[in-house]
Amino acid sequence: MSIQTLDTLEELETHIDALITLEPKFAPVHQQVGTPSLRRNTGGFEQLLRAIVGQQLSVAAASSIWQRLHDANLTSAPAIIQADDETLRAQGLSKQKVRYARALATHKIDYTALESMSDDDVIEILTGVTGIGRWTAEMYLLFSLGRADVLAVDDLAIRVGAMSVLGLDARPTPKHLLRISEAWAPYRSASSLLIWAYYSTLRAQQSVPL
Repeated sequence: MSIQTLDTLEELETHIDALITLEPKFAPVHQQVGTPSLRRNTGGFEQLLRAIVGQQLSVAAASSIWQRLHDANLTSAPAIIQADDETLRAQGLSKQKVRYARALATHKIDYTALESMSDDDVIEILTGVTGIGRWTAEMYLLFSLGRADVLAVDDLAIRVGAMSVLGLDARPTPKHLLRISEAWAPYRSASSLLIWAYYSTLRAQQSVPL
């Protein structure tokens, strides 16, 4: 099985060129936003814990809680397992997120093995953890594993941005966008990065909802 990844901006530019050949409507987007950042992170337990911490919170609130966990040395699986609920709650975690953090800590995911698994297998393993949904798994594929063919169709910014990029009359449903994007394979990560960058410009113009 061949695992295709995006590891450099040069590779991303190649994928963007190929994507534009498949869907020319991305050409003006690329001209406007340039080549987006790959936004790569190191992955592993800490990255998924940070994703759980940030669920349904503003960036500022999530960053504050994460900093408190970091300062208390509570960002590793052993530390989460050993800490009592009161200690975790004191750092700002809700009762539900304490449960999610413990579920992740005790799941014993082989993060190195994920690197050689198919996208579907990675999603299956990660969504098997209480508190991790498909969107979080796809973010891990894209930003932690650098996979080249990921379009997060459940992401609101992706759907709003795609509506504008493609000139659609209404915001596409995840199923509709998935069907449209099948023609963009295997370059859908390039489309995700372009649409997110384009959405940011739309937000700056205050022309799209939160």
